[in-house]
Amino acid sequence: MEAKTAVLLGATGLIGNQLLHLILEDEYFAQIRVLVRQPISLSHPRLEVCVTDFDDYNNFHRSLGKGDTIFCCIGTTMKKVKGDKALYRRIDFDIPVHAAQWGIDNGFSKFLVVSSVGANAHSSNFYLSVKGSMEAAIHALPYSALHIFRPSFLLGFREEKRKGEKFVQTIAPAISLLLPGKLKKYRAIESVVVAGAMRSAAKSNTTGVHTHEYTQMIRNAQR
Repeated sequence: MEAKTAVLLGATGLIGNQLLHLILEDEYFAQIRVLVRQPISLSHPRLEVCVTDFDDYNNFHRSLGKGDTIFCCIGTTMKKVKGDKALYRRIDFDIPVHAAQWGIDNGFSKFLVVSSVGANAHSSNFYLSVKGSMEAAIHALPYSALHIFRPSFLLGFREEKRKGEKFVQTIAPAISLLLPGKLKKYRAIESVVVAGAMRSAAKSNTTGVHTHEYTQMIRNAQR
């Protein structure tokens, strides 16, 4: 099998951290390059850590390097950016879209990105409109395979403590069982399941654009 190189953005986040460990355990990728704002303590023979200034476009473009697959799990919250919508958009729209654009320049053929259930560029909800606009911008790029993952509420351990989240994490699985049929896509999902579905999609030979919601992610996570 030809050696593959993957790039991961958002390796310190809930999904990105799970994904990093999964692909390091899997020898499908001969090299994994993570782009981070600050150094991380993890070391591995196949891991390359690139401290990146995402606001410096030359540095960002150069840090992507060459490769086959880009995983984009980067994102923030309004709390982290203190309600600054412009800063929020720079993180949740600009970074994924620039990574996707420059990935084409650098020869990548697959792009996998975490979005959100309900993403819609025309939504009156700021969060969903940013996610939908990001999806639309990346959709226009000529990747052999584009995979968009749309989880709802994420279950899993966060180092960052959010108000009320422990309570929601406790009741979300029970509430999710009350969401049947077309409402399944709104069910809470474990971050490791999303990460597993991303790894599975990256290893598949499918081409074209694919949107993964709750049912698809559950089905594909263990492949």
